[in-house]
Amino acid sequence: MDVEHYTLGVTRCGRVEFVWGQRTYVMGIINVAPDSFSGDGLDSVEAALDQAHRFVSQGADIIDVGGESTRPDFTPVSVDEELRRVLPVVERLAGEELPVPISIDTYKSSVAREAVAAGARMINDVWGLKRDPETAKVAAENAVPLVITQNQREGAFNHFLPELIDDLRRSMQTAQEAGVDWNNIIIDPGVGFGKTVEQNLEIIRRLAELKSLGRPILLGTSRKSFIGLVLDLSVEERLEGTAASVAIGIAHGADIVRVHDVGAMLRIVRMSDAIVRGR
Repeated sequence: MDVEHYTLGVTRCGRVEFVWGQRTYVMGIINVAPDSFSGDGLDSVEAALDQAHRFVSQGADIIDVGGESTRPDFTPVSVDEELRRVLPVVERLAGEELPVPISIDTYKSSVAREAVAAGARMINDVWGLKRDPETAKVAAENAVPLVITQNQREGAFNHFLPELIDDLRRSMQTAQEAGVDWNNIIIDPGVGFGKTVEQNLEIIRRLAELKSLGRPILLGTSRKSFIGLVLDLSVEERLEGTAASVAIGIAHGADIVRVHDVGAMLRIVRMSDAIVRGR
């Protein structure tokens, strides 16, 4: 399916405009959670700042800061602990006036509110407003984009993709009812969030079907376990598997890719865009 047939408009994120359909944007992951599944958890503000600056120099379009692991067996952290981890990083990055916007990776409205006040210009909710619908109000009140992720960790699918799409549609409705502007909604099918290996592969293969929802798609496959299970590789060896999922995802309509290895993945993105979008 030709991604250029869709007009998704423009989303303003801080001082930056994302013009959907022109190219694929790259979100660089900054984990300040020590139990990150990918083994890249950073233990100091300075380390996070250094990584953010390196990502920007490599071409990242967004820096996504998260303070709680999203691995299947993660240990939840308190609001106070999550704020202790992420706020100093967001404040420092915002104070340094990065040329790209900062996203806060959280499902907690209180964390989102303080992070936005500190300078974050996007909210990335991995629970799709299911855990804390008030997060939508934070996005609406501050006119910042909201990433809504489909998370199936609290139940199984009966009819996989139709139910995934319907679930995203319900979360989008929750966001709109809270006042989130249509142009500020971004959807994420939630690769790795309560899906089997086969379902994760099917998401990428059928990603274009999510275009029926009319919003840009964020795809987060970087280093995830389904790649390791397919290739029988440890998390440190999943670069090529990630690259394949990113390239095929772009071919099927991904508008943002969320990655750990920004430099390598940017080259994949540019080549994929040259083929798919003629850029």
